[in-house]
Amino acid sequence: MPDLLLELLSEEIPARMQARAAEDLRRGVTEGLAAAGLPVLNNAAFVTPRRLTLIAEGLAPASQPEREERRGPRTDAPEKAVEGFLRATGLSREALEVRPDRKGDVFFAVLERPGRPAAEIVAEVVTQVVESFPWPKSMRSGTGRLRWVRPLRSILCLLTEPEGEAEIVPFAIDGIAAGDSTEGHRFLAPGRFQVRGYEDYVSELRRRRVLLDPEERMATIKADAETLAFACNREVVADPNLLQEIAGLVEWPVTLMGEIDGAYLDLPPEVLQTSMREHQKFLSVRDPATGRIDSYITVANRTTADDGATILAGNGRVLAARLADAKFFWENDLRTVRARGMEGMAAPLAQVTFHNKLGSQAERIARIAGLARAIAPQVGAKPDLAAEAARICKADLASEMVYEFPELQGIMGRYYAEAAGHGDGVPEACEAHYAPLGPSDSVPTAPVSVAVALADKIDTLTGFWAIEERPTGSGDPYALRRAALGVIRILLEGELRLPLLPVFAAARQDADAGHLLGFFADRLKVHLRGEGVRHDVIDACFALGRQDDLVLLVRRVTALQEVLATEDGENLLIGYRRAANILAAEEKKDGVEYSLDPEPRLAEDAAEKALFEALDRAEAAIAPALEAEDFAAAMAAMAGLRAPVDRFFDDVTVNAEHAVLRRNRLCLLNRVRAVTHRVAILSEIAG
Repeated sequence: MPDLLLELLSEEIPARMQARAAEDLRRGVTEGLAAAGLPVLNNAAFVTPRRLTLIAEGLAPASQPEREERRGPRTDAPEKAVEGFLRATGLSREALEVRPDRKGDVFFAVLERPGRPAAEIVAEVVTQVVESFPWPKSMRSGTGRLRWVRPLRSILCLLTEPEGEAEIVPFAIDGIAAGDSTEGHRFLAPGRFQVRGYEDYVSELRRRRVLLDPEERMATIKADAETLAFACNREVVADPNLLQEIAGLVEWPVTLMGEIDGAYLDLPPEVLQTSMREHQKFLSVRDPATGRIDSYITVANRTTADDGATILAGNGRVLAARLADAKFFWENDLRTVRARGMEGMAAPLAQVTFHNKLGSQAERIARIAGLARAIAPQVGAKPDLAAEAARICKADLASEMVYEFPELQGIMGRYYAEAAGHGDGVPEACEAHYAPLGPSDSVPTAPVSVAVALADKIDTLTGFWAIEERPTGSGDPYALRRAALGVIRILLEGELRLPLLPVFAAARQDADAGHLLGFFADRLKVHLRGEGVRHDVIDACFALGRQDDLVLLVRRVTALQEVLATEDGENLLIGYRRAANILAAEEKKDGVEYSLDPEPRLAEDAAEKALFEALDRAEAAIAPALEAEDFAAAMAAMAGLRAPVDRFFDDVTVNAEHAVLRRNRLCLLNRVRAVTHRVAILSEIAG
């Protein structure tokens, strides 16, 4: 069984496109081969800045022959019907078979397709994949018609047998014929070499200074960088995304370490790291004793006779120019803050529109400050400090540094607030109020930070709800799902008892608070899904109404799910459904609601009397348990109804002949439903 080796060699592929391109090549070719009757056993794709490579193992020598029978019209059908069948099958009338049927003879077409050689199928599939490749951006080279991310230089395409024989797959794309050769490193090993198979290909590339596997390049860079830093009593600042990007810039990584000019070491470490990452693709190196970033790691794509000295000198000059700009922004911003304060820095935000229906950034800041003051006592913060932090939390948006590096918003706010003399948790709130930005991001825990973070997110949510700009489907241009999830995480992880409906009302009276609370319930389902919490259990508790204390809601949900996992809970649910179904059917038939209190004196059967007594005991236990927020006890009392409900249905005829008895028993079933509904709306539980 032959293996396929395919390489598409081009000019440099942008690093951000490489991983997706490798996956698109792997999927496109392997799925195309499978659809053509040539499935593969194993496959893998690799990418370097200059090449996309696919290895597909275990192809059959050829596809299997196919035989298909198609039933056609009857032999006495109109001529046009027969002609249409002939066109569809591509056969002549003489090639059709006539077979008897219940209503007469029928034409049949027998289509036989011979198997096709693997090389023919590979050539066809690869050509289709390459000519329709889904690059985010592509270009045409010269007079060619092929659109590729960068000019395509050569195609290596081989079918290799286990014995070592290699066959070139004959095809050409845009005048580039597939062959059995490729190139090594552009500078360290120029020139082409012949390939005999995958193992030979990988080993020869390595000998010619190309590491094919991006994971190996990343591991090499990481290990070499850590070794260089360790030798100088330093440590590399972890940056996995940058590491992956750097691995996409080099085929033969050569790691070098340089020092930052002392004139820039007083810049905040986040500024140094961001400037080096964004402009130079440098990894930051810090002194673990002080936390100060004082060096950097750069990765070259080649070795040099001077061991990288020239490269480091050039990088140092460029880095100094970039950091000089950053220092200029930093010093200008500090002068502004010291002269005018944080609110003075924020003054230009009055001219910046947040949303044309929600006013300027300054108006939004005023709303956040008022809401933070209202929330503060409920989260353990001082109202004046929360309002102070809210008034300045967006000030750094008007700074020169954040204009240059938007990803530093909040971080620079903390530095500027400290420089302006703010304290008592206010500077920290300037940074932390944006959190959490993602599922792995930590939530703010300091009271002032919590108050401002909640106010910021809730103002956003209520504002966009008021103007009916809500997420739809997969569209969420204002990141409202993330804002709601941030509120949920802050409250749950901080065990904060903050009823949301009054907060929504304090933020905006014109927001649809009910629908917004429903949106929170949906986000809560998503958040708790990873913890194994069922959506319908959340619905059963949320349907009680006004469940806006999320900490309390989750406690109730947890207790209900635990009860439903027991035999008593499961059987009670069955009994509840039986009672609810009988009630619904009889109320619909009679056109009335059986919602009056049932009379114990009308109970005739022992099981009926026992259910009355059990409901009395359950109500007596549930009410104080709910008052004490002891949901486990409330759920246990509800589950205790399982046996008397079962016995009632076993021994008692609900639709008794006597009308008074029937009505009383239906009202008793309504009481069963009402008692359970004090704990949760069990009708929301999936059947």
